[in-house]
Amino acid sequence: MFSRKLRRPKSPDTLKAWERLDQGDIPGALRVLRAVAESAPLAEVALVTGRAADEAGFDDLRDAARAVVAGPGQPRPLYDFGYACIERGIAALAVPALREALNLAPGAKPLLRELVAAYEDGSRHREAADLLLAHEDTLDDWPDRYLLVFNAVLAGDLPLARRQHALLGDPEDEMWLPTRARQNRVLERAAAVEAVSPLDRTDLRGWQYVMGGTFLGTLSPYGYDAGMTGRYAFLQDTYDQCHRGLSRLVALLEAAEARPASVSLLPDRSSRILGLAAAQLLGLPAVPFEAGRENTVVIAYDLNETAEAEQGAEALGALFERAPGQVLHEHASCWTDPPAVTPDSVTLLHESIVAPWGDALRLGEDGEVERGGADTRPEEELAELIVAADPTPDAGDGTAPDDPREGFTEFVAAVRPTWSRGDRARIHSTGPVPSSRFA
Repeated sequence: MFSRKLRRPKSPDTLKAWERLDQGDIPGALRVLRAVAESAPLAEVALVTGRAADEAGFDDLRDAARAVVAGPGQPRPLYDFGYACIERGIAALAVPALREALNLAPGAKPLLRELVAAYEDGSRHREAADLLLAHEDTLDDWPDRYLLVFNAVLAGDLPLARRQHALLGDPEDEMWLPTRARQNRVLERAAAVEAVSPLDRTDLRGWQYVMGGTFLGTLSPYGYDAGMTGRYAFLQDTYDQCHRGLSRLVALLEAAEARPASVSLLPDRSSRILGLAAAQLLGLPAVPFEAGRENTVVIAYDLNETAEAEQGAEALGALFERAPGQVLHEHASCWTDPPAVTPDSVTLLHESIVAPWGDALRLGEDGEVERGGADTRPEEELAELIVAADPTPDAGDGTAPDDPREGFTEFVAAVRPTWSRGDRARIHSTGPVPSSRFA
């Protein structure tokens, strides 16, 4: 069992993480380790990780770390440690261990695949693609070459993705057939988008569509050239922004020639508020969500919030497979923790958000920032505030490019033959367009 009486690390960086554990700050210790994992001594990273795991009650990670500390330089303990790190959500600590294990056992496919998984977890797709490419002569088509195509796309390298995709044979195991179909759709969307959008490292709308078939309605007008590239960090949402997003949804449906017959309301309060407003703006009846309903617009405020509501997870499970004519619109999608299903339309991408009717921050009478409390008025009344709000775009700080409605609808019209096809599998990656993270 790890304890505070163990030898302390000698490296200043790992010692700092150890001292965070002395203070009972496990998340802080792991943040320090993530930042230094590539440069700190591997045995010391394992030592600190093992103590953190022991204090958190993660016996699998504790035991794997103990084995690395006891026998450094052995591929199996390093693999087990890397695997446990990935399973426990700290893949950044897995990378150096798995890289060293692969150096010790070159060509070991389990090690290769686990290192690729660790890179993917951190959206390090260029490194994953380069690693697989370095082992190209020994790759199995499924999953290895498929993973090379997958990571090449998410690294923004479409020429490499297409070359490798052309080499993929038919999978012998039927379990890969949906995956192959999904990858085919990704490359078809990429071909459609390339004709009308640059698909460079600033083309957030283009890459969102390529990756998941999602139309991104608006781009953040703040901090565009200071690291955000169209995504929001923390956002206190407004009724105006909600109306603006629904206006883009109306424009999308018109440009895509979609003709829904109803608006479906998901079970959480925020989605019901937004859905009631959408029904008015679209001139359609609002009905409770029902699995498999065709020709309907399913309205979500934030799908992660929906998942936490009673019957919310069940509803999301029913949305994985697309019903004919069904459109899933999410107003505020978390780009650092993507929802369980990928929406067809999104108003904005955020890291953290408070709904207009949520417990927002405000200045108190004493000038101090305080919580204002949630707005508990009836859903119908709050929906009316959205309908009456001003959809005029926010001017922002002047750093973002213009994003007129006409440009958005032209994009939709150009790529619509590839839209609304297949399942709504979750997209874990941020893709080729980077943004600054604050949490």
